[in-house]
Amino acid sequence: MRRKVHTALRIDRAARLAWRAAPGWTALSVALVAVQGVLPLATLYLMKRIVDAVSAGIAATDKAAGFQSALAWILAAGGLAVFAAMCRSLAECVSEAQSFQVTDAVTGILHEQSVALDLAYYEDPAFHDTLHRAQQESHTRPTRVISNLVQVGQSSLSLLGIVGLLFAFSGWLGLVLCAAALPGLAVRLAHSRRRFGLQERQTEAERRAWYYHVLMTDVRAAKEVRLFGLGALFKGRYAELRRDIRAGRQALLRRRVLADLAAQIVAVAALFAALAWFALQAVRGAITLGDLTACYLGLQSGLGFLNGILRSIAGLYEDNLFLSNFYRFLDLKPGLSAPAQPRPAPRPMQQGILFQDVHFTYPGRQTPALQGVDLSLAPGQVIALVGENGAGKTTLIKLLCRLYDPAQGAITVDGADLREMDPAQWRRGISVVFQDYMPYALSVWENIWLGHVDAPADRERIARAAEHAGADPFIRRLPQGYDTILGRQFMTGQELSIGEWQKVALARAFLRDAQIIILDEPTSSLDAQAEAEVFRQFRQLVAGRSAILISHRFSTVRMADRIYVLSGGRVTEAGSHAELMQRRGEYARLFELQAGNYR
Repeated sequence: MRRKVHTALRIDRAARLAWRAAPGWTALSVALVAVQGVLPLATLYLMKRIVDAVSAGIAATDKAAGFQSALAWILAAGGLAVFAAMCRSLAECVSEAQSFQVTDAVTGILHEQSVALDLAYYEDPAFHDTLHRAQQESHTRPTRVISNLVQVGQSSLSLLGIVGLLFAFSGWLGLVLCAAALPGLAVRLAHSRRRFGLQERQTEAERRAWYYHVLMTDVRAAKEVRLFGLGALFKGRYAELRRDIRAGRQALLRRRVLADLAAQIVAVAALFAALAWFALQAVRGAITLGDLTACYLGLQSGLGFLNGILRSIAGLYEDNLFLSNFYRFLDLKPGLSAPAQPRPAPRPMQQGILFQDVHFTYPGRQTPALQGVDLSLAPGQVIALVGENGAGKTTLIKLLCRLYDPAQGAITVDGADLREMDPAQWRRGISVVFQDYMPYALSVWENIWLGHVDAPADRERIARAAEHAGADPFIRRLPQGYDTILGRQFMTGQELSIGEWQKVALARAFLRDAQIIILDEPTSSLDAQAEAEVFRQFRQLVAGRSAILISHRFSTVRMADRIYVLSGGRVTEAGSHAELMQRRGEYARLFELQAGNYR
């Protein structure tokens, strides 16, 4: 019990977080706690005076004078009740405002940490469990910590006054309070621990259920769900997972309800035993009816306040347990960070980029993605990467963008190791269109401007980038042109074809002021005419800049100055198109295989 109470009181981190997020509202909340903590004692005192005045009026010969005395105390009690109601209303407003501000601040911290963590984290299932639990609890738990602290403070002030009143009548009444309240505390602490453990065990099942929910509600899966009749399958799996989750929670709830009922029976028995003792004392004339009323109401209120304190301590214990998930997420450290004194990223490059004996294996996998890769990219050179799916082409790009670091070997820029540079500064000089580019439910101009948010949103530059990507003609035909919202997530949104989305992604890459342009399957969704136009513009765009092309279309890669063929994470051939065709190796075989389909 001591360990659990100690754990409950270790909420300094959450309290500091709430204070930094809403210092004004938190200070006002503390002030209201002090005021509201005194009010119950004043109410008890006025109730005693009312009962005593009524008793005296009954025995007095001048009934009018007796009633006037009682009425004065009643009016005072009424005024106090109005003041208490005002304090409660104000406290509710303060709590609401504080909750909004703290929730937004905590969400901002969650977003900041999510963006700061490396891509490798997002490929680890255990991380997704941690992220899911952090997202579940981060929005409400810090506010609940403050609420429970406020409740502890307010109830403690009230309880101190009431205990002083009760001890004036009998010292053993404090023991009655503890005997009545402690079983309830034990029940709540035990339930909090079990609930925390249950949620830990159910996290993956909850994520799986949410995944099926997304499949049935997300636009990206809508076509296949209907075409293949997957709705009933996904609905059944979702229902089964939710049924198992619900069964575990209901079993825990039944256990808590039964234990709580037993604790409440103990509390009621203690309370009414004390009432019987007070009644006996009043009958004997040892105390007045006002004393009887004040003592009973005091004991009842004291039990309520003590229960409130213990309930809040149990709540703090639970909050601290669940916030540990949030803190665990916040305590994750990026593996890719800038050195204490980073070298400036060369701009422009003088010697170029070298991959030297580069090895890499994705976290959680056994098979290496790259094995001893050597290649170079000179300033102003265009190279192409060719190979079957899984050969390691996109992995090379991720390493070059420093989304990962090599496990062995090095990537150098003008002779300096890429790991000696600030990743953020290095990435500003690279523009990439990944094969799985992101369609944003924003306006057209914002979709393109996202490629270079460090610069002002220059509409003329955005339009030129769209022209280079072949996107300008269809954009101008949209209802609001460049101001048209894309996608169907929001009202007035316009959906694009896959090829049109790819042109918008290309425009985003062309807008960026980059010395290295990387296109990963940049024209896979374009028709032949659009592809030819893109690459006609491409040579003009990359003039003076380096470029990397990844494509399965050999009509595209043949324009490169140098072509690297990858297989099984290794470079197996390198040279120009003409050189590789003369060798009659793997590149020539793949080229002829594809060209044969056009003959």
